[in-house]
Amino acid sequence: MPSKEQHQETQNRPALMPPPPPAWVIQLNSKPSPRPKPSNISDPPGFSAVNSGSSRRPNAASKQQPRKPSTSEETDTLKLKKSWELALAPAKQLPMNAIMMYMSGNSLQIFSVMMVFMLFKNPVQALLGLNQAFARFETPGTRGRLWAVKAVYVLMQLVALALGIWKVNGMGLLPTTRSDWLAWEMERTPLERAIPAF
Repeated sequence: MPSKEQHQETQNRPALMPPPPPAWVIQLNSKPSPRPKPSNISDPPGFSAVNSGSSRRPNAASKQQPRKPSTSEETDTLKLKKSWELALAPAKQLPMNAIMMYMSGNSLQIFSVMMVFMLFKNPVQALLGLNQAFARFETPGTRGRLWAVKAVYVLMQLVALALGIWKVNGMGLLPTTRSDWLAWEMERTPLERAIPAF
């Protein structure tokens, strides 16, 4: 058992200080020291350095030149490029649609019927709105070149429709077999009759 003197000594000792925080905590909480910027490197476009208390002198290298207005040929080229992207967009959806059609199976379920309905609805709507889809790209300079883009767009929509027809045929909803037309079959008249003799 400790004596009274030892107990008083432990009480009179100064309390231990907590250990100092690690260096990374100090660096995280303190502001970064300003680094001198090399004079031969200009700021990237759109960057503006905000220095508190000091004003920056504009460098000749950091001054941005005003943009030249684009010519009609450049605008037409850009519009034609964007119209090609729009025309080829349905082709990017075809593999996904084909995989979804394959995975949904050939049985008549609500999921597969809805998928087939959407597969038919989207291309038909796109074909009906063909001129509206390409109206923003049509200018006097691009009007003669847009017919090929529109033809590719129509072709891609027809391929999507063909995918829907393939799916409907796989589900057995297309009347492609002879048994689907039995109501219109005529009864065969035999050329000879065999009668057994007793």
